[in-house]
Amino acid sequence: MNKGRFKTVAIATLSAIALAASIAVAQTVNTNQGAQQGTPMERHGGRGGHKGHGWGGIGDGGFRQLNLTEDQKAKIKQIRETFAQTNKPLRDQLRAKRQELRQASEGGTFNEALATQKLTEIAPLEAKLMGEEHKLHEQMLSVLTAEQKAQLEQSRAQFKARRGQMRNNDEE
Repeated sequence: MNKGRFKTVAIATLSAIALAASIAVAQTVNTNQGAQQGTPMERHGGRGGHKGHGWGGIGDGGFRQLNLTEDQKAKIKQIRETFAQTNKPLRDQLRAKRQELRQASEGGTFNEALATQKLTEIAPLEAKLMGEEHKLHEQMLSVLTAEQKAQLEQSRAQFKARRGQMRNNDEE
């Protein structure tokens, strides 16, 4: 590869990283300007305070339609509470790293090197949290009966179909 082409590729790569970092910073900015807006539920990431991944957790209504027994509800609640306690240090670490990332653009200037470093530090933490959330999901599923699992799968399939229809309508 000649030097001119290498420079072009390098500049394009750095531009893409800078763009991705600035988007990440823009999405994580929290102004905390006095009164919080939205309902208490919205301020805490939805029902149950968990910003879920559409897995149908008990807090977001996905399991609610399954007519859980009181014993199942208690077990799922305990699983979620244990998850929250166990993963609090990891979530705190992520929160601190994201705050450090926001500092990369403070003062009207963007520190690309700092942003890249912080994004590199955040990625393995997010991957670990995703793994823990997957374990949470599996533990919650283990509480369900075979019939409830089938109902949940049917509900997910219907949701995906509706979501697909909405996306298709948006494209038209």
